[in-house]
Amino acid sequence: MKPLAILGLVLIVLGIGGLIFRSVHWTETKNVADIGPIQINSQEEHSLWIPTVAGIAAVVAGVGLIFVSRRSA
Repeated sequence: MKPLAILGLVLIVLGIGGLIFRSVHWTETKNVADIGPIQINSQEEHSLWIPTVAGIAAVVAGVGLIFVSRRSA
């Protein structure tokens, strides 16, 4: 398989994943204070929203790369 076709396949998979999973959430734990044996921690929740346009653009670009790699063969 050509490198362009592999890149196109990766873009298609990531684009479909972005369309299925609309956002990614994670929790980050930070150490606020460390006073002897006592530790004070803070948890922060983060969200990353994936725009629908980005998922569609990735799928279209992936299909285009696969099409271009097959035509040049």
